[in-house]
Amino acid sequence: MSSGRPSPRQAFRQAGLVPGLALTAGGLGFLRPASGTWGSLPPVVVAVGLANLGQPVWSIEVSMILLLAIGTVACLRFGRIAEETFGKKDPGQVVADEVAGQAVTLLFLPWAGMHVVAGEADAVSLPLSMSPMVYNLALGTGAFLLFRIFDILKPPPARGLQRLKGGLGILVDDLIAGAMAAVVLQIAFRVLLPLV
Repeated sequence: MSSGRPSPRQAFRQAGLVPGLALTAGGLGFLRPASGTWGSLPPVVVAVGLANLGQPVWSIEVSMILLLAIGTVACLRFGRIAEETFGKKDPGQVVADEVAGQAVTLLFLPWAGMHVVAGEADAVSLPLSMSPMVYNLALGTGAFLLFRIFDILKPPPARGLQRLKGGLGILVDDLIAGAMAAVVLQIAFRVLLPLV
């Protein structure tokens, strides 16, 4: 493993352009402070953007599955390269794991709006006469915040699994954090919010 913190140019040269871009989510992993927070943003921006543009829910699901797949493949395929390039286990510049974990949180959420499915309109009941745009923004913000909380706290078994070697150790704690955040969010928006 190399010593010191390589610059983005050095990292891309050592890891390779495609692995470097994939691992750092297009360079977001180099932003400070809190690179993991920056790396969590792309799935949220995509999901909320599609929802507020009135796109069908299935397009949001497909987008999240693609981001999950890209982040997962980047970590598993290039995880060892990342650790060699940045000189440490689970380097902060690698945020493909945050992309994947945040995408898990955003899967199968009750996005607002009218979407035609098999000839029928499917709509979410909005509480307190909330507009679909505000509702979708609240849903995306909740997903973002919950994922970051679980990702930072790493409740069991996430922290222990982080010790796995290579890309699996980089990735698995974020997938678990994403799943935990998803459970809380689903309960909040599907069970509790409709009661308001």
